[in-house]
Amino acid sequence: MDSEQRLETTAERLGIRPEQAPRNIAIIMDGNGRWAQQRSLLRAEGHCEGAKTAQRVAQACSRSGIKSLTLYSFSMENWKRPKDEVDALMGLYEEYLISMRPMFLREDVRLLHLGRMDELPEPVQRELTKTIEQTRIHEGMTLALALNYSGRGELIDATKRIAERCVSGELSVDQIDEFCLSQHLYTASMPDPDLVIRTADESRISNFLLWQISYSEFYVTKTLWPEFDEQELDNAILAYAARDRRFGAIDTPL
Repeated sequence: MDSEQRLETTAERLGIRPEQAPRNIAIIMDGNGRWAQQRSLLRAEGHCEGAKTAQRVAQACSRSGIKSLTLYSFSMENWKRPKDEVDALMGLYEEYLISMRPMFLREDVRLLHLGRMDELPEPVQRELTKTIEQTRIHEGMTLALALNYSGRGELIDATKRIAERCVSGELSVDQIDEFCLSQHLYTASMPDPDLVIRTADESRISNFLLWQISYSEFYVTKTLWPEFDEQELDNAILAYAARDRRFGAIDTPL
């Protein structure tokens, strides 16, 4: 069953038309620390539970026919957190990439990385590169992991690449337009998100996909990320289905 067939099945189950469902979803995963604090646990245990949720949600999205899923996992600003928390997170990413490979292979999921890989610890770079290579030819859902990511940083990196091509004569200034900039972003091979989900009742963009979410619909839930489940995913899809997306236009009367 391909993605469109899976999406049709999901739409039927939810009582909506296939064209009302989002094909591309991005999630700002928030609330791991608060989830742990509510249970008198270490923040690292909240991140561990959050990683399990990420695995379940990725699999649920793949089986629902979602074409691309972007998870905001670690921002460039997150390096400011306590060293022990950052070290625990990096170890968790290494384990996550290894443990997720069977699912990627089984579900035909392609992994992409968004962010500056060369600033990550070597073990994380190694497992990230290995998983990306192993899933490169997969044609099912694309899972983009925003790891050491910054929306502003992405725009700076894209601008530098465009400038280098202009200096070399490969690109002229007149060729720089929206399409050109999009093709120099980390997400060049991906469509923009239809729906952005943020957990833990936070309403900030937090420097995430600043260019790509210009026309995305937003869904905010009070649910902390470790407690986000398939029912919450369904709720977000249903909320999206009820939106009237006009992209700046207005309905023309008959």
